Amino acid sequence: MLAWPAAGFSAGQPGLLQQEFVFESAPFPQCHAATIVETKDGLAAAWFGGRYEKSPDVGIWISRRLTGAWTAPVEVANGVQDPAVRFPCWNPVLFQPREGPLMLFYKVGPEPKRWWGMLMKSSDAGKTWTAPVRLPENILGPVKNKPVQLANGGILCGSSTEDHGWQVHFEETSDLGQTWKIFGPVPQPDGIAAIQPSILFHAENRLQAIGRTQQGRIFQVWSQDQGRNWGKMSLIGLPNPNSGIDAVTLQDGRQLLVYNHTEKSRSPLNLAASADGQDWQAALTLEDAAGQEFSYPAVIQSSDGLVHIVYTWNRTRIKHMVVDPGKLVLKPMEDGRWPP
Repeated sequence: MLAWPAAGFSAGQPGLLQQEFVFESAPFPQCHAATIVETKDGLAAAWFGGRYEKSPDVGIWISRRLTGAWTAPVEVANGVQDPAVRFPCWNPVLFQPREGPLMLFYKVGPEPKRWWGMLMKSSDAGKTWTAPVRLPENILGPVKNKPVQLANGGILCGSSTEDHGWQVHFEETSDLGQTWKIFGPVPQPDGIAAIQPSILFHAENRLQAIGRTQQGRIFQVWSQDQGRNWGKMSLIGLPNPNSGIDAVTLQDGRQLLVYNHTEKSRSPLNLAASADGQDWQAALTLEDAAGQEFSYPAVIQSSDGLVHIVYTWNRTRIKHMVVDPGKLVLKPMEDGRWPP
């Protein structure tokens, strides 16, 4: 179980325990697309960093939180193909299965329409890594948000493609990435372009996926059979500025969602909660500064019950927040408007 130090930070919002930067300085000027996981030794976070998004020098960087502090960022993967060709890396995703090594998924390629999936593994909580392996043809792995592990042990990844319009699909591996099954693409009504699903658990073995769209709203889609088949996609009442979100099912069955509660910008960054994945209530405002960027969150619940959130902070740093979900004070949102 993780021991989290008592902290004086609250910002006047119940449940918000701690905020910190994963690093104060780094050998790269920009970073984006953070991911976080609990390992046997504590927390680990990863992101892509380089001169700028799409720059060939962009690699995957990792930091671990040991003895109360984050280690200095270390680059663990890059897009070097040969001495003359190097592509940028994208969207790392850390995942710790119930049994087996820590997994690091990421993408390599000149752009999202032409990238491919990669996988590395670590048996020592992220200190050292295996050589990267390219995933099979047409398999990307989790495209932004963490997978979930099903009751049968299968690891279900929310994925998506952008080469023939935006489409959502799901990929499952039962042997830690050796072989894969693809489910989808999900039926998307005309007018909905969606990517980057997060997967939530509900009663009666139902799964809900929610994520990013170009339509100014978050999408949802449901599965009644553990992700093999999915219903028709629809939009929910929460806004989305064409930017990544993330969500997690808590140990008590509630759903938590981190997202930008706006249709036009990547500030503010908000936390909402729901008992059923349909009726969402306002929980916290994590950031709110006009003209700045707070985006691409990742959220997990650690074994001690606390919630950990990492996200892009103005493209220059990765910020980490700690939340006690038992202390949140929820407020209703009317017509999707964030309460004052």
